[in-house]
Amino acid sequence: MLEILQQQYSWIRLARQNMFAFLEELPPQILHHTVSEFGRGTIIRTYIHVVDCYRFWLESFAFKKINEHRDISVHEIERADVKNVRERFEEVDELVQRFLHEYRDRWSESIEQDESWQGYPKTATPLLLLTHVETHEFHHKGQIVSMARHLGYPPPADDRLGGLF
Repeated sequence: MLEILQQQYSWIRLARQNMFAFLEELPPQILHHTVSEFGRGTIIRTYIHVVDCYRFWLESFAFKKINEHRDISVHEIERADVKNVRERFEEVDELVQRFLHEYRDRWSESIEQDESWQGYPKTATPLLLLTHVETHEFHHKGQIVSMARHLGYPPPADDRLGGLF
């Protein structure tokens, strides 16, 4: 199962790289232009939210480091460009690899949190956490594509297997 999940994540990374290549062609002000009907309001803020989600669920929840979790600051988001987002996703890639190796043969084992974990489920399996963050990324990828189109920058067609070729 580990090999299958690693292959799946490599396809996700490839689709993400295709998106980054498109976003690098956009004027910087477009990346920060507010489109309130979509995502987190801007393209950059939405992509950084995806980074925070990976970190929250795979690091804070799965590795039980909730007290260490900090979302990326508003100040950092306001200064971010595609290069910064790429760098954040390099950290996510390392986190996903650690997560995959840690839970390589325990995909259905429950990860339980103590009483300090408030407002969220207290139990989840590694497979559920991984599925959540990956589908969450593609949900927001669709919003980012819609925001770019709404702002007059239609992305290249990428509906052929998620932009993998």
